[in-house]
Amino acid sequence: MEPFSEQGKPPRVAQAVCVAGERIDVTTPQDVSWRIFKILAEFVGGFELLRQVDLAVTFYGSARTKPGDPYYQSAYRLANALAQEGFSIITGGGTGIMEAANRGAFEAGGTSIGLNIRLPHEQVGNRYTTHSYEFHYFFVRKVLLTYASEAFVFYPGGFGTLDELAEILTLVQTKKVQPLPIILVGKSHWAPLVAWMRETLAPGNRFIDRADLQLLTLVDSEEEAFDMLTRSPLAPHTP
Repeated sequence: MEPFSEQGKPPRVAQAVCVAGERIDVTTPQDVSWRIFKILAEFVGGFELLRQVDLAVTFYGSARTKPGDPYYQSAYRLANALAQEGFSIITGGGTGIMEAANRGAFEAGGTSIGLNIRLPHEQVGNRYTTHSYEFHYFFVRKVLLTYASEAFVFYPGGFGTLDELAEILTLVQTKKVQPLPIILVGKSHWAPLVAWMRETLAPGNRFIDRADLQLLTLVDSEEEAFDMLTRSPLAPHTP
């Protein structure tokens, strides 16, 4: 027979709740309240860091990309050139493409911002940042990655990169943020995805409007991306 507490109810057992997309194990309502304060603290800290940023570009891409990889070198050169033009560079603060972009900006003497995420075994913050902030909650970090930027550059990546791309496209599509350039670097990697959008999602405006494809720009080199980002005014182009 299950034991009862003094109030005649079974003792509370740990259960999972979802707070803004994060699964949280709780035993009391107070646990949820304290988590909310932690979430607010991360938002405040991130906004305080980024409110001083003027013109910025956020880079996304795989954390697994090695320094010898052509995409690593491309991200480095693009960030380096943009930093010399006065752009701040924002990344998720980790390895791979994030490190390449931070390193490019850092070695150009520019503002290099890393918004890192605490993970048990995977993500380690890179050392090429002039400003950094570490997050526990993915969704808070994702908001801050989009907050201060005038454009978003996507290099090849996996699930995390696709998740961030889909979220930004959704925000622009639903007019939660103003249209900003979303540049996909690497045609061999991104062209099949864009083709699937065009051939499967867009016909008859069944799943997306065909005009939504204009939110993306597909390029094959950092030179093309640089030309777009330094053009005035910044504007997305049809893939």
